Amino acid sequence: MAQRRGSEEASDDELPGLSDSGEDEEPSGAVQTRCLFCDRLFSSAEDIFSHCKAEHEFNISSIVHKHALDFYGYIKLINFIRSLQCTAQYLNSVCSPVPWEKEEYLKPVWSDDILLQFDVDELNDSMAVSDPGWSSGDASIVERLRHAENRAQAAEANLAMALEDLHKMRQFAQDFVLNADVRTTVAPASVIVGLSEEEDGTYFGSYGHYVIHEEMLKDRVRTESYRDFMYQNPHLFKDKVVLDVGCGTGILSMFAAKAGARRVIGVDQSEIIYQAMDIVRMNQLDSVISLVKGRIEEVDLPVDKADIIISEWMGYFLLFESMLDSVIYAKQRYLAEGGSVYPDTCTISLVAVSDPKTHSEKLAFWDNVYGFNMSSMKKAVLPEAVVEVLNPDTLASQPCVVKHIDCLTAAVADLDFSSDFSLLITRNSVCTAIAGYFDVLFERNCSSRVLFSTGPQCTKTHWKQTVFLLENPISVVAGDVLKGKIAVRKNRKDPRSLIISLTVKNTLQTYSLQ
Repeated sequence: MAQRRGSEEASDDELPGLSDSGEDEEPSGAVQTRCLFCDRLFSSAEDIFSHCKAEHEFNISSIVHKHALDFYGYIKLINFIRSLQCTAQYLNSVCSPVPWEKEEYLKPVWSDDILLQFDVDELNDSMAVSDPGWSSGDASIVERLRHAENRAQAAEANLAMALEDLHKMRQFAQDFVLNADVRTTVAPASVIVGLSEEEDGTYFGSYGHYVIHEEMLKDRVRTESYRDFMYQNPHLFKDKVVLDVGCGTGILSMFAAKAGARRVIGVDQSEIIYQAMDIVRMNQLDSVISLVKGRIEEVDLPVDKADIIISEWMGYFLLFESMLDSVIYAKQRYLAEGGSVYPDTCTISLVAVSDPKTHSEKLAFWDNVYGFNMSSMKKAVLPEAVVEVLNPDTLASQPCVVKHIDCLTAAVADLDFSSDFSLLITRNSVCTAIAGYFDVLFERNCSSRVLFSTGPQCTKTHWKQTVFLLENPISVVAGDVLKGKIAVRKNRKDPRSLIISLTVKNTLQTYSLQ
């Protein structure tokens, strides 16, 4: 197909209203438009379509019917043909999805194109009348479909108007509550909503789904550890201002309020915060807890400083999702001098795994798939870290800590790291993978220290463990020390995902966690 040519670039002999052919000339003042496939000019859409059918074997009615084109689909089709100068043979061979769906084809290629002024509904009518293959029943079906489409379009318009009204009501409520908080000196506002609606891709959108929060709340190891830390250390929270980064349903904010905090500010960018507002009110904690919708990096908080920052920011392999970056920002921006961040200490550990059966299932499977060799798939399978719950019986070494994070002092630059490791082998076996997990501690200034682990020998959590399959398993003997090196960094293309490199026995493998 030829390169697109715009009307502003066409030469005189290419313009719709000009022709060297005397037989195509119309009386002065008549608007003429060129055929879709040749240089002949016509003054009506019907003449063009008749010509295209007779000379180019292109039946516009058949195309409209075949692809169930509405008014906009027809407009896109005409502009698509004009733009790309495609042949009738090509258009007759097109199947769904059609190549003219893009919105750019709504823009006229020729400003005076009479085909763009044609009522596409007339095509169906004319087909019903003139096509011997159509019956009156077919025409009736077309008419019903047309009415159904009109009703659907009307319903869509009504829905759009309702959504616009809802948006205006929400904006009014946000402005009213925000202004009430700014002006009152009697008591804190119960709810403060950030005005920024910008979202970080699908990340924040995913946390608007209730099932994710249900899974986290049902993770008793996670949720009860935060609860126990706050309830067992009320001296840390009494009369303090607490900032909850990524508050979700508000569970940590409510724990902090019950532990004695004077004021709690919860911040979250996802839509779940609207549910959290209802939850806070239902539990009669709205005099203490204020909720702000938005990114912590962008919102304006109703307090200058917080005494304590709490957050459940941990992702798979601890650092997946990069939410610790936001906690670090909050610490640098809002934490009062002498304040604390909880949890305050986290570690990442590695352990050797011996599970030949799983290794075979995940890799050897591709050697013979229903009689076909698909071994090339191994190159795609190996680089993907696997998040799963390990059987403790598959562990083949003692764990080794490869990263220690002090949340009070950590900087974003510290979160990309590399570390040597040494794994003391505990049994004669074949090492098929290296697995990672993390531990979380609440201990700074605590009278009752709380910790939990996501390791394979502990009660399982929704974080599970992160498994890095080795391409070539390694035979090991009890008492051996399996040495290696790990490097972890954010994926530049997707900073919330991780790139992990493992060097074991002088063999380097790189994995993605996304």
